[in-house]
Amino acid sequence: MNFFEQQDRTRKRTFILLFFYVVAVIATILSVYAVVRISWYLLLLYGESRSSYSHSPVSIPFQFWEPQVFGVVTGIVCILVLLGTLLKIQELSSGGTSIAKMLGGSQIMPNTVDPDERKVLNVVEEMSIAAGVPVPAVFVLKDEYAINAFAAGFSMRDAVIGVTQGAVKLLSRDELQGVIAHEFSHIFNGDMRLNMNLTGFLNGLLLLALTGKGILKGFGRGRIRSSGRGGGVILVIIVFALLLMAVGYIGVFFCNWIKSAVSREREFLADASSAQYTRNPGGLAGALKKIGGLSEGSFVRQTQAEEISHFFFANGVGLSGVSIFPTHPPLELRIKLLDPSFDGKFPAIKSIASRGVPKARTRQATSQADQKVREWEKKI
Repeated sequence: MNFFEQQDRTRKRTFILLFFYVVAVIATILSVYAVVRISWYLLLLYGESRSSYSHSPVSIPFQFWEPQVFGVVTGIVCILVLLGTLLKIQELSSGGTSIAKMLGGSQIMPNTVDPDERKVLNVVEEMSIAAGVPVPAVFVLKDEYAINAFAAGFSMRDAVIGVTQGAVKLLSRDELQGVIAHEFSHIFNGDMRLNMNLTGFLNGLLLLALTGKGILKGFGRGRIRSSGRGGGVILVIIVFALLLMAVGYIGVFFCNWIKSAVSREREFLADASSAQYTRNPGGLAGALKKIGGLSEGSFVRQTQAEEISHFFFANGVGLSGVSIFPTHPPLELRIKLLDPSFDGKFPAIKSIASRGVPKARTRQATSQADQKVREWEKKI
């Protein structure tokens, strides 16, 4: 595998896919404009039919293009999308920490005495040197038995790396090194910032759909049934709200598709960068093979994982190939690029959930270890 060639190819493809985001915004503006013009034409027809006392058919020419109306619609759509985007980005203003806490992560403190946590911190420090990136805060998702990880943040200053308990327990040091190096690629190449902004942009288009839904809620069934003078106007507004909802959700649909396409390309880039940082493609390939042989795979059980599925090291919201918008390439393809000799067979990996260690007992053992450390410090 030519890693530098793979990196260049992936960056070019990502630029093309991001171009489609601009196209999606323009298509959304045109669609909303069409909805506005059609609704306005229906209002004109209704008004003409109410004012006409003859039996002659109503004929009003339909003029689609109105530059002033188009400018107003463009401004309103951009404001709504921008507002929704800014609200989500404000929600994530604390950077990677907000994503880690959203997933229920606990920060690994630098003075931890837990051997597994110390291993993770040591690997993160090693890979930060290899990537030339400051050491980020590290979180562990203690209730997640699958093998997965993520990097999140707007910049290197607020970046965090998170790993699941399954990754900590089941991966060897070389494999964990490959996974952490993969996440450092996302930090170094600006992928995590892109992911944060994509999350906000999707929320912006969703706000457009929610605006139509809000208009519908403003008109109850009682008003629709009324046969008063404004009944036709209300009906037109209902049609407008339904069309606006349709445009918003269609926009979200296509943006999810583009998001997954961008994410898949960036995963190839991160895999190539991981091999470059560690000089050991077998470590990352081994981690991917263990995901394929583990019953939980890389599935993250936290309910908000779907919203940030493009942050994960591997598919976190479903089985590989089952999701409508897969955010990661198939495991077999990723492994084959790293290990051409891969025969498609995954090793059987025993889940840590089957070990039967109660959480209370784990906490008690940690507490006892902390007490022993304190006693040792007093003796010194």
